[in-house]
Amino acid sequence: MNTSATLHFPDDVIDHLAGIEPGSTLDSVRRHRAQARSQAQQSFAALFTPSEPVAGSVSRRERLALAAFTAGLHGEQRSASFYAKALAAEDAELAAAIASEVVRGRAQSLQAGSGPHGPYGRYPAGPLSREDQPGPSYAVDPAHAALLGRRLTAALAHAHLLAYHPRDASAAALQALQQAGWSETDIVILSQLASFLSFQIRVVAGLRVLAARPAAPAATPSTAEHTQP
Repeated sequence: MNTSATLHFPDDVIDHLAGIEPGSTLDSVRRHRAQARSQAQQSFAALFTPSEPVAGSVSRRERLALAAFTAGLHGEQRSASFYAKALAAEDAELAAAIASEVVRGRAQSLQAGSGPHGPYGRYPAGPLSREDQPGPSYAVDPAHAALLGRRLTAALAHAHLLAYHPRDASAAALQALQQAGWSETDIVILSQLASFLSFQIRVVAGLRVLAARPAAPAATPSTAEHTQP
């Protein structure tokens, strides 16, 4: 993995994205789940600043490109901006292309007549088939194909599949990644990235909702007396 430039990430990325300040109520909430908090940051580090030797051939540039694209598709603005800025520090031209692909990916998933905003796809024939939802697929803008290359072109399509067409994930989709030059180890890493980002984005969104709620008023002595049995 390319480590020619040093990127400095926050000590706790979820705290950073959720805007959690030390000593705040949400900081206290997260401290009660110290192990989960630590493991989330360790997962981030393992994916974006892995220690040598690094398994597979997924470069930092590719990891950040996929993260920026995936976060952009999910529409969580702080997460999308965080990964987009990190990618721009690594490769500004690629960051601009990925930003354009995010717009393209979201727009293609909201074409007129495509139905609700995902998830799309078909279940195997059976009781769940009533929930089948057709929807448009995504393809990289041909203008970006040369810059992205075969590997990232295939990886972006796969990330879009997981975000909008999870029911359509298949062996053929994995084979498309292999044909583009991703090894089995690389594909595991791509899956880990997608899974972690989905988790991180949901957690950040939930914490920001909690942060926006007004604090419950403290009980006054008179109120406390009236509520005692």
